[in-house]
Amino acid sequence: MDWKGSDSIGSGATGAIGVGAIAAPRKEPRQEDLLPSSVNAAVKIVVVGGFGVGKTTLVSSVSEIRPLRTEETMTQAGVGVDDTAGVEQKVTTTVAMDFGRISLNDRLVLYLFGTPGQQRFWFLWRGLFDGALGAVVLVDTRRLEVSFDVIGQLEERQVPFVVANNAFPNAPRHATEELRAALDLPQHVPIIDCDARQRASSRDVLMTLMRYLHDLAQPSERL
Repeated sequence: MDWKGSDSIGSGATGAIGVGAIAAPRKEPRQEDLLPSSVNAAVKIVVVGGFGVGKTTLVSSVSEIRPLRTEETMTQAGVGVDDTAGVEQKVTTTVAMDFGRISLNDRLVLYLFGTPGQQRFWFLWRGLFDGALGAVVLVDTRRLEVSFDVIGQLEERQVPFVVANNAFPNAPRHATEELRAALDLPQHVPIIDCDARQRASSRDVLMTLMRYLHDLAQPSERL
């Protein structure tokens, strides 16, 4: 199944049990992890951005299931490689992906994949973008320069996206058109202010993306 009609994200096989081993009792899925039977469309969305712009926070705040995180403690391996200017206090980093899920209504569910922010992990992006319908680009106005290559990657891959200006303490405020000019964005790309810590604000970002994708789609392709 493809992402626009599936209510699962994969399956796994159980390995053989050795002699004398006792199989663990099968656990029933938690109710909040189950999709209602009315769901008939699922969409894959990727959340991207530079290092420390709030991708993990957004996925975690809006997910209706316990989010999957692949955060690790930052080590000396990143010294001289990762640009931590402006986020020196950050002690963990995503090394593979974040995953969450949100039902927008009783028919449509979004699967959210957050990407690693450091460029040394960008080789993982190819797999994360397979089957994605669109993307959210999170930006921090204190460090707009970390967003340039991210946006360039999306434009090269021809992935539709919206830009979410994440609210950070003491971050400079810019009018939408000033931000558009700074990021060299076309007029048709939506820009929205958000607070990735707040579920309602993060949901508004996703709704903005879905409306944008709806407007871009041919009538026969609309969900």
